Amino acid sequence: MKSDIIVIGGGASGLMAAYSAARYLRERESDAMVTVLEKMPRPARKIMITGKGRCNFTNLKDWNDFSVHICNGAHFVKNAFFNLPSAKVIDFFEENGMKTVVERGDRAFPRSYHASEVVDTLVNACNGLGVRIECEAEVSGIEAGPKCFSVSLADGRSYLAKSLIVATGGLSYPSTGSTGDGFRWAQQCGHKVTPTFPSLTALVPKAYKEGTGHIDRSAPLTELGEKLCGISLKNVGLSLEVEGNVVENEFGDLDFTDGGIEGPLGFQLSRKAVKTLVNGSRVALVLDMKPGVELTELSARIKELWTSIDHDPRSRGVREKEKCRILLGKLMPWELIPAFTAMNPQIMTLERKGRSDSKLWINLVSIAKALKDWRFDIAGYVGYERAVVTAGGVALDELVAKTMSSRIVEGLYFCGEILDVDCETGGYNLQSAFCTGALAGQSSAKALLEQLK
Repeated sequence: MKSDIIVIGGGASGLMAAYSAARYLRERESDAMVTVLEKMPRPARKIMITGKGRCNFTNLKDWNDFSVHICNGAHFVKNAFFNLPSAKVIDFFEENGMKTVVERGDRAFPRSYHASEVVDTLVNACNGLGVRIECEAEVSGIEAGPKCFSVSLADGRSYLAKSLIVATGGLSYPSTGSTGDGFRWAQQCGHKVTPTFPSLTALVPKAYKEGTGHIDRSAPLTELGEKLCGISLKNVGLSLEVEGNVVENEFGDLDFTDGGIEGPLGFQLSRKAVKTLVNGSRVALVLDMKPGVELTELSARIKELWTSIDHDPRSRGVREKEKCRILLGKLMPWELIPAFTAMNPQIMTLERKGRSDSKLWINLVSIAKALKDWRFDIAGYVGYERAVVTAGGVALDELVAKTMSSRIVEGLYFCGEILDVDCETGGYNLQSAFCTGALAGQSSAKALLEQLK
């Protein structure tokens, strides 16, 4: 079978590459064929689970503000971004019938908050331009020949194409089809692949689960993990320590989940944390529950609260431990108290005056310090099975940023998560996928037409 342009991978970058190639060809009255080969039963499975099914599909920040959220490869992505900036991504979806909404942080969603609408819009846009989307078409190998590519499928069929776009994604969420095949093909074509590791993933504190390093998400929670799981915190500070030195400070929201520490804050710090853990260094997260208040002011406030509780008539006959729980309830969510007291035993001191005489002291200064400096030594991380993106990938110095083309093999293009490009959470990764895909598609179509002249 033949197709002028073949796109391997029907995810975000692959579908946008196919659409952009087909549109470029149709606008120039070419009937050249564009084919997408997707090994899963349906395209864009990973988009379906993005943003917990709501799909934050881009971020409307301009380049200067957007680029600071690209962890690696910002300079490489710049041309692609300006070719298809975030506003044009929104225009694409709106023009193809999907209403959108922009929320806090410049994050864009489908107005329906259904990720399936993003997928349907991409697929319908491709179909409208005559793109052939073949599902359950698993590629088993590629071979580059003179001005031609041979693509072998697992079912025994094969394709010939003049241009090949590899958009297979990385290694994250392998259940959606991202199993790293593209990395192997890139290496077979002579490309370097930088070391990969999971990013935007859960960080697992010590005693949260058993194990170290890669800790599978399905691993059971410990007693501490059970106490923390399901709790969400808003407007807190979180610092990343490497070998005892603070390397990053962030402010926002975090979640304790069945995986570990997640949410926007956890994800934001996870890339550097995982890379550090893989390299064998010690990592800790330090939680500041009251980032807007200095320690001295917080200590004074806690003393005032304690005095008020102690003098309240309802406290008459109430034990110190229960009064401490009342105090903590005024400083944090009630459901967080058991874990807080378990991990910070220094907030209570039992003084024994005799065999049968003891007194429990509540250390108010220690409570203030623990609220400002709650330490979680990190034992490991959840791997690719539930990581949002893959860090690392096809080396950028062997690609042309203005076209997404290979410097090694003529007619070969790469886009999306397979690249050594990854971003923070907030719509940045999908925008990167869309814009690199669009540029790869346009570039391949332009090169094809020049070849056919």
